[in-house]
Amino acid sequence: MAANDKEVLVKADHVKVYFKGKKRGQTVKAVDDVSFEIMKGETFGVVGESGCGKSTLGRTLIRLQQPTDGHIYLNGTDIAGLKGAQLKEMRKEAQIIFQDPSACLNPRRTIKQILMEPFEIHNLKDKIDVDAKIMELLQLVGLDSYHLSRYPHELSGGQKQRIGIARALALEPQIIICDEAVSALDVSVQAQVLNLLQELKEKLGVCLDTCHVWDGGYDIANHLDEVLAEFDRVIGLNRLRAIHLNDSLNPLGAHKDRHARIGEGCIGQEALIRVVQHPALKDLPFYLETPNELDGYAKEIALMREQAE
Repeated sequence: MAANDKEVLVKADHVKVYFKGKKRGQTVKAVDDVSFEIMKGETFGVVGESGCGKSTLGRTLIRLQQPTDGHIYLNGTDIAGLKGAQLKEMRKEAQIIFQDPSACLNPRRTIKQILMEPFEIHNLKDKIDVDAKIMELLQLVGLDSYHLSRYPHELSGGQKQRIGIARALALEPQIIICDEAVSALDVSVQAQVLNLLQELKEKLGVCLDTCHVWDGGYDIANHLDEVLAEFDRVIGLNRLRAIHLNDSLNPLGAHKDRHARIGEGCIGQEALIRVVQHPALKDLPFYLETPNELDGYAKEIALMREQAE
């Protein structure tokens, strides 16, 4: 793999997965001393004949299968030995799309209940608008609210796999393992699902909120270039889709979210003008979320447009 400045997301270090064979003393080496790195934002493929251990490797990477030996690092943390609450927390960051969509969806639950399950497991139902999130997920995979009351057996194979993709996206993981995600589908449906996965990779991105970044401890007023360099290293500027432009009522690193009008907060008008004018950001869409009235928004928009030109 060519060296680059991107951060390593997943590292497999001499991973082995062995099983006991049917005969006494027999050992089946499903995965034998495998090592590689996956960078953030990268699509990584594993190719091999049927039965060579691809699915076992994929399941092991997200700890559905315990490795016999070796280390698996996710964002620098060795997940091979995680248990209990730590393992549960890790699984928010790593999801899988299974090979057979019919076998991985609970036939006794509606599609809404299936998509609700990740939020229930991770106790997020009271923290976010789950209904709105589910509708967002359906739209992402090309389905609509009509499907929410349906059961898996009422959907086509392609629709089931789209639900599997939506479920994998629900918690906004950092990595998604596709375990031969189209092999059980007809050829025409395979193309649709593969195109969808590529579209999602291109469509899904990140919005940077100036208030959130500032309140999180990143000094965009005095060190904007350094903050953007760190953003590029960890996430990638190529994944940045929009900027929420807000001043902050709080001092740097307050870890709160209190928006202020442009120039009336702790970030300041000059710093926010530099954000609008920055070469890496100036062509992105900017959205105001300041506490304001229509005439106030008009003044802020006029100011920022003038500075951006």
